[in-house]
Amino acid sequence: MTNFTTRLDAKFKQCKQEGRAALNCFVAAGDPNYEDSLKILKTVVAAGADVIEFGMPFSDPAAEGPTIQLAHQRSLASGQTLLKTIQLVAEFRKGDQDTPIILMGYYNPIYHMGCDKFLDLAKQAGVDGLIIVDLPPEADDELCLPAIENGINFIRLATPTTDAKRLPKVLQNTSGFLYYVSINGITGTATPEFNSVENAIKSIAQSTDLPIAVGFGIKTAAQAAAVAKFADGVVVGSALVNIIPDTVDENGHATDKTFEQLTKLTKSLKQAIVEAR
Repeated sequence: MTNFTTRLDAKFKQCKQEGRAALNCFVAAGDPNYEDSLKILKTVVAAGADVIEFGMPFSDPAAEGPTIQLAHQRSLASGQTLLKTIQLVAEFRKGDQDTPIILMGYYNPIYHMGCDKFLDLAKQAGVDGLIIVDLPPEADDELCLPAIENGINFIRLATPTTDAKRLPKVLQNTSGFLYYVSINGITGTATPEFNSVENAIKSIAQSTDLPIAVGFGIKTAAQAAAVAKFADGVVVGSALVNIIPDTVDENGHATDKTFEQLTKLTKSLKQAIVEAR
């Protein structure tokens, strides 16, 4: 457990008091470009996102399905870097001091920048948490413990293959919330089996007081509502990210249609979550 309170802690507490799950929206930083990415961030939050999971572009995103892999590629092609991703958070913070932002991605770019520099810049910019997919609990000294020392939540993934023996290790030093991966496999490819996910969440909840958010494979309002009945948070990524390549102009810039569709989907997800219980 941490001895500090972040925007994440406050947001999940607020959602619990309102008797609903949180809506966590994933978008990739720099997709389709820096300026549009900032507008997309603001659009999704204005439409009802409670928490933003901001993807740090990486050339080999191993846990991602085709949709988010392509988002990483568009982002990198537009010149996005880890430094620019942190700058985007700082830009967003000029107008929003409340919405929690989690940087989600892989360790390689952070290692390349240097953990101390990364954490300093992230803290200054207003980053609340990290989800680093390829850093196991055995490597907590690398980034997890230094992040906690800097007042940044370190969020861990649990999966359908996380057994009772492994769970305590996964929960160790985890804060903010626990991210439950609802399917075996990559993002955005399969639909979760909600009964088995619910049973898994109930089982995990006996071992932790942390909020538990469910992601991977949740695309529609109906699916979000099904998960919101029993989870503390619902994570949607691929369905939002898919809108971008379908609506950009010939120069790869977001259009009015991009923002209209992002707003429409986010609002429908939020409404379904609010009405789920």
